[in-house]
Amino acid sequence: MMVPFALMGLGALAAAMAPRLLSRTDWIDREPVLALWVWQCVVVGVLLCCALTMALTGAAAWDAVRGNVFAPAPKGVVEAYALSGYGPLAAPIALVLAFGAVWSAVMLTREIGRARAWRRQHRAELLVRSPVLPGEEPDGERLVVLESDKPDAWWLPGTTPQLIITTAALRRLKGRRLDAVIAHEQGHARARHHWLLHCSTALASGFPRVPMFAAFRDEVHRLVELAADDSASRRFGRTTTALALVELNEDRGVFGPCPSALAQVPQRVDRLLAPAARLPVARRWRLTATAALVPAVPLLVTLVPALRVLG
Repeated sequence: MMVPFALMGLGALAAAMAPRLLSRTDWIDREPVLALWVWQCVVVGVLLCCALTMALTGAAAWDAVRGNVFAPAPKGVVEAYALSGYGPLAAPIALVLAFGAVWSAVMLTREIGRARAWRRQHRAELLVRSPVLPGEEPDGERLVVLESDKPDAWWLPGTTPQLIITTAALRRLKGRRLDAVIAHEQGHARARHHWLLHCSTALASGFPRVPMFAAFRDEVHRLVELAADDSASRRFGRTTTALALVELNEDRGVFGPCPSALAQVPQRVDRLLAPAARLPVARRWRLTATAALVPAVPLLVTLVPALRVLG
């Protein structure tokens, strides 16, 4: 049972160490897109460890599972895993991990269902507040302007994404600052950030006692905003984007002494006004490649007995 134990150890080590190591790095805020990639690779690696452990222990416990897992493998490969020596722990471990997989799927389905219900509700409200005019396509992508005293702008994802902006925002934001806000929201849409938010929220909600998933959710919510800020600043400049953030949020109390749900806005503004230098291209490529190797490690550990036989 060496391979399943090794996989469980790798998964536990990655889940315990990754948040600590990433929180101590000095480049996360400088490279939010790269940080999101690293986080995704670590989470996929941990989930792969669980899935491969479930497959091997299930194959050891039940012949039907073994036939599916090792169907194309020669007899010598099956013998190399010594499935008969896994003992009575194989079935309970496989069942616990299978329940975890099913629970993850349930939580993700629930999160997507909630998001769709939220979008349907808001689309219905938008249709009442901003009806389709003659000549407009009811299902087409469009900019929706809402009459409101509160300056705001947001992207409503879905099959027909819509950019919503209030009249107060149009009155307050002028020229390139308005363009920067729109570019920020378009950056979210192009990168499909809502899918990352759904997945991270589903994992954190389904497994609240796993600190890594909570850290993943919190960092995703923060880093997608930094990535969208960078997307806007590349087109319209950091100062313009920072001023647009200030003007859009100055009436919400985010710059006062009392914290709020938007407490990260001042940090985002400071980051735009005093940007740190980006990492060298070579280092960014090394970090990208190293992160991509994280999901490959559990696969390699799983294939070691088979490679020894086939080699």
